[in-house]
Amino acid sequence: MLGVLAAVAGRNPRFPRGYGRPYTLSFPHHLSAHRARNAIQLENMKLFSVRAFIFDIDGTLVDSNELHVDSWDQAFRRFGKQFSREQLRAQIGKGSDQYLPEFLTPEEIKRFGKELDEYRSELFRKEYLPQVRPFPKVHELFKRIHDDNKRIVLASSGKKRDTKYYIDLLKIGDLINGYISGDDADRSKPAPDIFAASLEKLGDISPADAVTLGDTKFDVEAAKKAGVKTIAFLCGGTSESVLRQAGAIAIYRDPADFLAHYNDRCV
Repeated sequence: MLGVLAAVAGRNPRFPRGYGRPYTLSFPHHLSAHRARNAIQLENMKLFSVRAFIFDIDGTLVDSNELHVDSWDQAFRRFGKQFSREQLRAQIGKGSDQYLPEFLTPEEIKRFGKELDEYRSELFRKEYLPQVRPFPKVHELFKRIHDDNKRIVLASSGKKRDTKYYIDLLKIGDLINGYISGDDADRSKPAPDIFAASLEKLGDISPADAVTLGDTKFDVEAAKKAGVKTIAFLCGGTSESVLRQAGAIAIYRDPADFLAHYNDRCV
């Protein structure tokens, strides 16, 4: 049974329809309220044994997804290609190795794919990265997990240089056990490589003892292939229904919402 908790105040136009409204848990009509509560408790119990959290970054810890859309749009236009923002946004969460084939032919990738990717990366770093802001309570959430003697690894499809920037921006360098970027894996999400590498970095942590936290269906799909369950956040802009369908075990508004319920779910 999916545990979906979100008591939301305010609304951001970037967030999906329905963001900002309270979410309710729904159960089949034949379940009594008592049995429904038991179902929630069983889901919560699964989180008590979690020994490590593997966090995505873009759209999960920092408000950057629309800035990535902006940079991809500008980069494609420079190379004579144009796509709608909806098309570009739908693939956010993938690294460039998985992103470019959604828009370019194999011949185009061979001819100018590397140049486009390098241009886009530098463009994002110079013009858009300084605009990225953390979501509320990320540092507090990481400190709470750290104080609970649980491990944290960051797992991003982004570039290593950008990942290091985010660690400094969030001021979490002393609270994490390491990070994996798209540069450290052969394939980015939705392939499982980044999460598999994250598990290796965690050492003696099995997939059953870890949980990933992400904001796109690609996070959920990649984690599932690596044998890890995913808690999803809405703050990246993906709708609750898409995250549910992908297989998220629980859905929260953002890091602050997860922190607010952390003691109830993970202690």
